[in-house]
Amino acid sequence: MRHRPRGSQLGLLLLASQLFQVGLENIPPVTLAVLGLNVYLYLFPAAPLLKACISVQQTYLFNDWRRLLLSPLHHADDWHLYFNMASFLMKGIRLERRLGGAWFVYLLSVFSLLTGFVYLALEVLLTELTQDPSHSAACAVGFSGVLFALKVLINHYYPGGVTYVMGVPVSNRYASWVELVLIHITAPGSSLIGHLAGILVGLLYTSGPLKTLMKSCSGFVTSNGYTSRPNAYYRSSGYSGTDGGYSGYPYQHGTENTTNHTASYTGGLTEEEQLEMAIRNSLNESEQTNQRGAPPPYGFHFPEEPSAEEIRRRRLRRFES
Repeated sequence: MRHRPRGSQLGLLLLASQLFQVGLENIPPVTLAVLGLNVYLYLFPAAPLLKACISVQQTYLFNDWRRLLLSPLHHADDWHLYFNMASFLMKGIRLERRLGGAWFVYLLSVFSLLTGFVYLALEVLLTELTQDPSHSAACAVGFSGVLFALKVLINHYYPGGVTYVMGVPVSNRYASWVELVLIHITAPGSSLIGHLAGILVGLLYTSGPLKTLMKSCSGFVTSNGYTSRPNAYYRSSGYSGTDGGYSGYPYQHGTENTTNHTASYTGGLTEEEQLEMAIRNSLNESEQTNQRGAPPPYGFHFPEEPSAEEIRRRRLRRFES
């Protein structure tokens, strides 16, 4: 491995700034570890980009299957890394809190591999339909396919509301598809097939057999697909190239609004504005913590159903009063 020299590294500086603004203690451990791994492999790549990207020609025909592992974790430049990881930060905080760390790392592992397989299958199909061998040579790299899969999960677990795509409000139900088309139109260097593969993997999980299959193969999560008690507190401190090059445009995700219960926290805000809100929440919670002596919840506040124990305590308090 060799350190890769890169210009001003402004993307890395911005990513570091966002991480410290949110607060490392507010980022759940799996999300933080995946962020760290992507940054490490950007600075010290396991392979050059031409040997890390995934294509039918290089992966299937030349039998280089390790690219399935390498391609999601390598990025073309610091801006590519920044936009993908900034988006992952927002999604990781929400999904890891909901699913629990064990299931989330399992989910990311399966999504990373399966997105690569679906990408290869789609490129093979396109090659056969169009009789154009360039589809087999198209080489993709980056985490954005996995991000599209995670976005499908976000919209599934937090239905309703709208996502702002380039300033235009779009129903969460269709947001992934609208982004897919807009990114392809505005960023010719991005991989339409790579992003589509991510959407299809997300749909296989939310509407297909993937979740059931994952539960049947897992040995470290409960039978309902979640950890037994997802922690509400944490106290621990692609884009893609398609034409042989790696130029492209890192897309910017809009706000992923949830139900009416959470609209007051995210309604109409971009992800950057949500980050600023998280900082303010964190500061406010720190002041309240000094008064209460309780650990502050991290990041974004999405009301959860009270547990049976909490309901019992509330009833006892009302009875005593």
